[in-house]
Amino acid sequence: MPLVKPPSTWTSGSLKELKKNLQQDKSAMVKVHRGNIMTVHVPTVAEYRRVCWEFATDSYDIGFGIYFDWSPITSHAITVHISESSDDEDEEEEQEGPRNVADVEKGCKMSVNTNLGEILPMYRQDSHLAVQGGSHEFPGEGTYLLKFDNSYSLWRNKTLYYRVYYSN
Repeated sequence: MPLVKPPSTWTSGSLKELKKNLQQDKSAMVKVHRGNIMTVHVPTVAEYRRVCWEFATDSYDIGFGIYFDWSPITSHAITVHISESSDDEDEEEEQEGPRNVADVEKGCKMSVNTNLGEILPMYRQDSHLAVQGGSHEFPGEGTYLLKFDNSYSLWRNKTLYYRVYYSN
């Protein structure tokens, strides 16, 4: 895999403005349940050079990280996938042997998929205090995976307001 430039990231105090704008678009406001991870798949497109993101949450933080899948693009649609946890089944599997799990507290540099490159390590973001945003120049053809991680939360669901868009 080629060397990838780091993303540009920023924060903004305009929480109320972002939430108000995104509440009008029901697909931009999602509840990420306790124990779950939401992944937004964003393929690169020839007309643009960058992917951009902004997000905020109500009342509590959420884990966030970005990865790039170098595999050939199979769809040009932006899609969302939610990984649900099943606590009872996972407990039995965990006891059988070690698993490669992202540690939201420490960041994660390990990945099972060899076509997957890390753009921004997974860390908990104070998205309830400030809008978290950024952009990244396409490193080539592939698909970005923007991960919103609430797997560390035992009790709290998170209301997430987000938007992802392309830019030149």
